[in-house]
Amino acid sequence: MEWKGRRQSDNVEDQRGASMGGSPFGRGGMRIPIGGGGRRGGGIGIGGLVVILIICWITGINPLTLLSGGDIGFDDGGGTQQSQQRTPADDEMTAFVRTVLADTEDTWKGIFQASGQTYEDPTLVLFSGQVRSACGFASSASGPFYCPGDRKLYLDTTFFKELSQRFDASGDFAEAYVIAHEVGHHVQNLIGVLPKFNQMRQRMSETEANQMSVRVELQADCFAGVWGKHTDQKGLLSEGDLQEALNAAQQIGDDTLQKRSQGYVVPESFNHGTSAQRMRWFKRGFDSGDTNACDTFSGDV
Repeated sequence: MEWKGRRQSDNVEDQRGASMGGSPFGRGGMRIPIGGGGRRGGGIGIGGLVVILIICWITGINPLTLLSGGDIGFDDGGGTQQSQQRTPADDEMTAFVRTVLADTEDTWKGIFQASGQTYEDPTLVLFSGQVRSACGFASSASGPFYCPGDRKLYLDTTFFKELSQRFDASGDFAEAYVIAHEVGHHVQNLIGVLPKFNQMRQRMSETEANQMSVRVELQADCFAGVWGKHTDQKGLLSEGDLQEALNAAQQIGDDTLQKRSQGYVVPESFNHGTSAQRMRWFKRGFDSGDTNACDTFSGDV
């Protein structure tokens, strides 16, 4: 992916070095999963074994049943600051994140404008260790997530190293896919998908909420694919970039993660979609470049 020398977004807050204390539980946010097995929640994020930041306050579900998997977040407590020296690698990663975010801004502004709407840019927060959001506290193990409460994306860039080394999903376009997926949740928030989902899940069983969460996650994957198509049309993608994103989608499918962590799968606990589903919906968005192709709520997924 050609990203150097291009516009960088100003909508980035660098909170790396901030160490937060307090409860890891709070009010609703969204992530991409890369955790272990026995997932029970309807969250949205990419991280380690646990993704506990789901909208527990809405559902009344015990957070302990929501371990691993989610990309939406919560709010609580205070924190302390610690200084941390930046490295050249940090600076380049920051430039990369700012550039990808800027490209998503340009893409979604154009798509919204074409339908007579106005796209409101999200803010991306870079953090290390732990972070506090309007959705509560999260650790690096939770992975990247989106918080509807403050309309911010949260990312510890050390996750990209984990994505490459632990999950064999390397490449700048794989990393861009992660960011674009979380931006996809922001789009869902703006168009009313997330608020409606949060209302509906109050009346759902845990299994039903997981099934609906899968549809929400797959639509975010499809929206990431739509962004990817627009980026490709600008001539910014290189041979192999699409495969990088598809491989990342494959590596973080619920079935693949559960097989890796526990040796077997529990389909009723899936809340992000299988590897095949995640790849298929990203590819559908990429092939069409059209958000109308991303209706994951009608028919089978």
